[in-house]
Amino acid sequence: MQVFDIVIVGAGASGLAAGIAAGRALAKAAGGWHATPTGRVLLLERMPRAGKKILVTGNGRCNLGNRRAIEHDYHNKKFAAPALEMFGGCEAFFDSLGLAVHEDGEGRLYPRPNMAASVLNALRSGTQRAGCEIRCDCPVTSIEPGPDGFIINKGIAARRVILAAGGCAAPAQGSDGSGFALLRSLGHRVVEPRPALVQIKVKSLSAKTPLLPMLKGLRVQAGIRLTRDGQVLRGAAGEVLFTQDGLSGIAAMEVSREAAPGCLAVLDLLPDYTEEQLTALLSRWQGLAAGDLSGLLPGRVAQAVAKSAGDPKRFTFEVTGTRGFESAQVTAGGADVRAFDPHTMESRLVPGLYACGEALDVDGGCGGFNLHWAWVSGGLAGRCAAGAPIAS
Repeated sequence: MQVFDIVIVGAGASGLAAGIAAGRALAKAAGGWHATPTGRVLLLERMPRAGKKILVTGNGRCNLGNRRAIEHDYHNKKFAAPALEMFGGCEAFFDSLGLAVHEDGEGRLYPRPNMAASVLNALRSGTQRAGCEIRCDCPVTSIEPGPDGFIINKGIAARRVILAAGGCAAPAQGSDGSGFALLRSLGHRVVEPRPALVQIKVKSLSAKTPLLPMLKGLRVQAGIRLTRDGQVLRGAAGEVLFTQDGLSGIAAMEVSREAAPGCLAVLDLLPDYTEEQLTALLSRWQGLAAGDLSGLLPGRVAQAVAKSAGDPKRFTFEVTGTRGFESAQVTAGGADVRAFDPHTMESRLVPGLYACGEALDVDGGCGGFNLHWAWVSGGLAGRCAAGAPIAS
């Protein structure tokens, strides 16, 4: 039986952050930053390489956080709030890893080299310096309570376990949802996972008036609401891109966690006009344009609105679903957060078990918020699993 102080399941973003925090805390407890840790930290990764998913984030640049991140940017915001407050920004964390960070005009944070590989290199070096061991090609199939903690895969003993196995989004990069089965085996309820930050699939309300073929490839600045039975499920504003089978762009992806068959996607193609302003304008133009909207909208968009006899403030499609986890950036759903302590990330049901990142039912929008949560929750789980004071 191999014995470790802490075993971390998953060496993605949150797992690497947890390993660094746990290793540092153990070293500090042993008498100094460079001291040998009193216990060993092991990360188990099912993929051939740790942190593979990090390399594809931000179109290869890695939007690693957001300076403006607050609790209201997240689902289950009350749970996310304590960790966000304790962690603060990303700059100090990455500075401690020897990586400079810069901010764009929207608060998004990127590595100074503008390469996702620089983030992964810094994280991997950080885990090594913190005294962690990473084993790749090592899927975890079982976690069982043991006499002094847990038994992993029937051959590894750990005093404490941090579940950082991620969700289901982008399975080609290693996220297969296997961590949810482990959580269920330990008695935790898992909120059904679904794709988020993903393209929405839609169809025209009338089969006789197909609109997507004439709109494909066009980008507009619009408001978008997902509704069901007249109730607004989620709304956003920004760029919407019309695709062959639906809607993409930041605004569409922001609302996609609620997209399901039977919903309606309602676009406000003129968000900078009120209803009254638009009515007055069209009244003035009636004799000139005879209802033509080409003076307000791109030509093909104006034609599509006219063809559907629609309202540019309520340009509506029927939602048929999303492009699924294969195209999703993040997972909505995960471990029910009511069973975890938001100040430590420790399970209330299984003492010594911690969870972080997408394993928990916490997700944010576009702009670096989800990686921000990975560092926040992973760092907190690592410190607390190592027995460090929360404020340290």
